[in-house]
Amino acid sequence: MFPDLLDLGFLHLRTYGACMAVGFLLCWTLIERLSGRKDLSNFIFSLMVSGIVGSRAAYVIEHWRSEFAARPMDVIRVDQGGLMFYGGLILAIVVFFVWCAVKRERPLAFADLFCTVIPLGHACGRLGCFFYGCCYGRLSSSPFAVAFPRHSPAWYQQLQDGLIDSSASVSLPVLPTQLFEAAALLVLFAVLYVVYRRFRRYTAALYLIGYGVIRFGLEYLRGDPRAAVGPFSISQTISILMIALGAAFFAYGKSSRHNG
Repeated sequence: MFPDLLDLGFLHLRTYGACMAVGFLLCWTLIERLSGRKDLSNFIFSLMVSGIVGSRAAYVIEHWRSEFAARPMDVIRVDQGGLMFYGGLILAIVVFFVWCAVKRERPLAFADLFCTVIPLGHACGRLGCFFYGCCYGRLSSSPFAVAFPRHSPAWYQQLQDGLIDSSASVSLPVLPTQLFEAAALLVLFAVLYVVYRRFRRYTAALYLIGYGVIRFGLEYLRGDPRAAVGPFSISQTISILMIALGAAFFAYGKSSRHNG
């Protein structure tokens, strides 16, 4: 855990925020390189802002009682972590389709372009989660397990659950699900990048299916508080919808190519 990248008193840079910034810049650069267009800056920036706003809003809604009801001003402290990826993805999708409608751009072609690079930026964000200590995994005796330091999210949760006392200097070992997801996202990015460079299509469908499967499985390893929808977490429910939507995208792409 390494929450502070730089702290000079007058200048305080969180590692979480730095990882997000690196992810955004990498995605921005790759989008321009893959598309060969330099006129997408405002569009990319709008998607980034909507992604952050949507991610924060979803996290706040899910954790209002446990984290924000007593400290509502903490809602704006995005630099301290607390983003729910699916919330940002949903709002970014809305902005994406509105922009395509206004500019009369082909949404499916742009979806393939943007979905190719999303996993790379997301992987950077998950590294930020690890450095901050959020989105941690279940208790484990695995050699891959890590113990987060005092005052980390895992430490506070285990203290609240009575698993450790306030004198504990570290949490009990938990799975580093942030790193597991970052690694899976990098593999997904590599696959999508190859597919996009070769076919210029199918990557939106493959992203939706691929990340849906990754997130659905990793939810079983998460140890932080998870809101449920029936037998599944909220994220697993959204993952199922993503997989179904990705399958529909793939079927539509195959059909349109055959008809064309």
